[in-house]
Amino acid sequence: MRLSRRLKHQRVDESLSPTEMSVLGTLARCGSATPSELARKEHVQPPSMTRIVAMLEAKGLVRLDAHPEDRRQKVVTQTEQAESMLAAARAKRNAWLTELVQELDEDDRATLRAAAPVLEKLAHL
Repeated sequence: MRLSRRLKHQRVDESLSPTEMSVLGTLARCGSATPSELARKEHVQPPSMTRIVAMLEAKGLVRLDAHPEDRRQKVVTQTEQAESMLAAARAKRNAWLTELVQELDEDDRATLRAAAPVLEKLAHL
């Protein structure tokens, strides 16, 4: 938990909340989605996701398009601005983590390498 909190502080855009960053990350990993799908993936209520999407749209980080099969729904897609911002945030976090890992001895680094696939699996359950 402590590492997670410290990683959240390695942001390039302080105007975005951790929840907004998480939604952008979900869009980057999973592709476009309806607000309801995003709410399920992010474990928030649909009205909360509607507010989050509206804030991200106002900041130019997502766009809303008509759903191809159901015109009553919208599909949320991240913009190029969001992709660039996420890439910069990822680079900043990776650089920070690289510095930390360099402080570890080789045995600890080997343990991290071995644990990485399991941690990745846990992150997506």
